[in-house]
Amino acid sequence: MNGLAQGFGLDLSSSQCEHRSARQTNRATSPLIKIPATLYNARMAGNAPQSPESTGGPLQRQDPFLRLQSVMVYVRNLDRSLAFYQDLLGFQIVFDGRKQTGQPGQPWVVVAPPDGTANLTLIVPRTDSEQFKQIGRASHVTFVTEDVLEKFREWSKRGVHFLSNPRLRRFKHALQLKPTLPNDRPSSDDHAPPIWGAVFSRFRDPDGNTFSLVSFDEVTHAVEVQRRFVAERQEAERRAAQELEIAQQVQARLFPQTLPRMRTLDYAGICHQARQVGGDYYDFLDLGGERLGLVVGDISGKGIAAALLMANLQANLRSQSAVALDQPQRFLCSVNQLFCQNTSGGSFATLFFAEYNDAARRLRYINCGHLCALLLRADDSLDRLKSTATILGAFKEWDCEVEESQLYPGDTLALYTDGITEAFSPHREEFGEDRLVEALRRHRALPPCDLLASVVEEVRRFSPHEQNDDITLIVAKCLLA
Repeated sequence: MNGLAQGFGLDLSSSQCEHRSARQTNRATSPLIKIPATLYNARMAGNAPQSPESTGGPLQRQDPFLRLQSVMVYVRNLDRSLAFYQDLLGFQIVFDGRKQTGQPGQPWVVVAPPDGTANLTLIVPRTDSEQFKQIGRASHVTFVTEDVLEKFREWSKRGVHFLSNPRLRRFKHALQLKPTLPNDRPSSDDHAPPIWGAVFSRFRDPDGNTFSLVSFDEVTHAVEVQRRFVAERQEAERRAAQELEIAQQVQARLFPQTLPRMRTLDYAGICHQARQVGGDYYDFLDLGGERLGLVVGDISGKGIAAALLMANLQANLRSQSAVALDQPQRFLCSVNQLFCQNTSGGSFATLFFAEYNDAARRLRYINCGHLCALLLRADDSLDRLKSTATILGAFKEWDCEVEESQLYPGDTLALYTDGITEAFSPHREEFGEDRLVEALRRHRALPPCDLLASVVEEVRRFSPHEQNDDITLIVAKCLLA
């Protein structure tokens, strides 16, 4: 129980940010703890309830947090009482003490309203106890709602027995919320207690326990303020989620939608992002003249920022790809220059660019600070295509070298990002390059799409927890003409 109930509830606490822990703490509540069933409404000074985000930080030790855990309500029949609170009042079970094995004692259940924060512990006492004699008396429990008339009509239709119709009463409220300190100056408010308007009614449960249902002018205003705050926050979260979904759809279209047809190369790519959007990038560029560009990149950072840089890099690569066929060095120097101009300091990308000649089965490549590409030969030997240049975007003065490698039928080329090799097991062991090579060897007979799926599945089995980084992989298999 904490803060003002959003709909109706017991106003018994001083902070709303403890609600989550309160529900958890209820699980440990002992039915033998005696809690005075009393309402002391100490928040009727007109202060609007604050959200956890709007509080001024953690509570200080000199002003410790204090709250009431729950209110005991003694009943004769727990099933009958639960039917009343759930079916007629719309309450929900917070914790069911009847399911606790090995704990002898009276049966008990904690219930709470669906849109409030009141906790009632329903307990069946022994017939020879003093608590049993309290059944059927006034509970001194008051529920606060913003609209007594509406709640009166709703509950009456469900069969709740009210002792009277809702009534309006006005009274002066002279409660002093905190003690006066010697250095405090008197305020005009101290001499003019506010006049409160209240609508109230009373109802009974099946055992005759009576409860009050009230609404106060300031409470109604405070609840409405809180509901507007919650509604605005939910709307902001909905818009943010919608924008992320749109960004995810847009980024998905940045990955290759069609594969240029090659006679001597069968290939495929895949990217599993750790978040809705990410900074990994792969592409297949039709360079013309029976040439194919294969690209894998990894942008620094994660999330939206990395996704924006990834889109920028993709646009630079595709806009400059016309010169890649004859001048791959000039092509990447131009890409680096544009990337430097369009990004802030500290942003960079690693990139592996390869140009495949379909007729000659020749691979020319530039590795810009990226992980070594793996060329698994038909005879099971392994070539590692190492870095030939530094990263993109970090230096305006930049150059690179072009290397070549001849492919033969049966060879398999794998380009990947560190989301694969740096995936770690529950024992904090990395998947690593060696496991990737063994996975490629085990599944090399599969078509590229199936080979990709098999390797990713091995990575997921090795690292079953939540994915921490984007997983991107290209596999290309050299074929007979």
